[in-house]
Amino acid sequence: MVDAKPAASVQGTPLLATATLPVFTRGIYSTKRITLETSSPSSPPPPKPLIIVTPAEKGTFNVILFLHGTSLSNKSYSKIFDHIASHGFIVVAPQLYTSIPPPSATNELNSAAEVAEWLPQGLQQNLPENTEANVSLVAVMGHSRGGQTAFALSLRYGFGAVIGLDPVAGTSKTTGLDPSILSFDSFDFSIPVTVIGTGLGGVARCITACAPEGANHEEFFNRCKNSSRAHFVATDYGHMDILDDNPSDVKSWALSKYFCKNGNESRDPMRRCVSGIVVAFLKDFFYGDAEDFRQILKDPSFAPIKLDSVEYIDASSMLTTTHVKV
Repeated sequence: MVDAKPAASVQGTPLLATATLPVFTRGIYSTKRITLETSSPSSPPPPKPLIIVTPAEKGTFNVILFLHGTSLSNKSYSKIFDHIASHGFIVVAPQLYTSIPPPSATNELNSAAEVAEWLPQGLQQNLPENTEANVSLVAVMGHSRGGQTAFALSLRYGFGAVIGLDPVAGTSKTTGLDPSILSFDSFDFSIPVTVIGTGLGGVARCITACAPEGANHEEFFNRCKNSSRAHFVATDYGHMDILDDNPSDVKSWALSKYFCKNGNESRDPMRRCVSGIVVAFLKDFFYGDAEDFRQILKDPSFAPIKLDSVEYIDASSMLTTTHVKV
């Protein structure tokens, strides 16, 4: 795996958007979903059950390793996976565990590492004919506690990019991994980063907030000091609002509906926003096509939901900061 190039600096002020961007709608590729169990006849079989969502057409596509949130099913993110894959990416989503409470964060990290090490040997043989995975440039993306795992995994392997979807390190800076990932003042990598937080993630619905202040998206973004990095906040949405409307897994459905503070609006615009930002970010850093990502940074009102703030810092200069409030 290799590091992607740093992006050019961006500056700008909000404009009035009159149309959406292509990344916020479904892409040009039809998609195929593949389910693999640890008993799969592939050699080697995957170390964890996993879902692959891939373009069905001929081509070579970069890979996203997706790590699910706390005790959630990987099946609960099907809308996001399909959207991203339709723009020319292969999403690999392992089911790292199913238990409540979850295993230790260290065990979760080790399970994710096993899947990362499986990709170069095991992924290609399970893809459609003439669909090729570029495993030399892999992004790792995680939601909730899976976001913490994604960042921790990036400290261990040379991924091309890391994406955190409302990442959380526990109920405080001192919980989670041992040592806590937030005990580091700065993460020891320079790969590009995008962090998408939620405005309601820090609001408690049950005993505590699902993404409490002090252990949430802001803490992860602020520690990516050596990276070109972007930060977005979905003002009116909550920690679980990137999931499908009605996850098929009963446990995930209950966690999605009742455990965290949710927004009052449809989840569809939130999912399209998150998926579109991910696609635009990776098109920029993986393919050198910066147009959509720069447009979102310049004018966040192109997004299908309200983004309270957008901040971007270019590691190549470390001096240029874009901060936009709408």
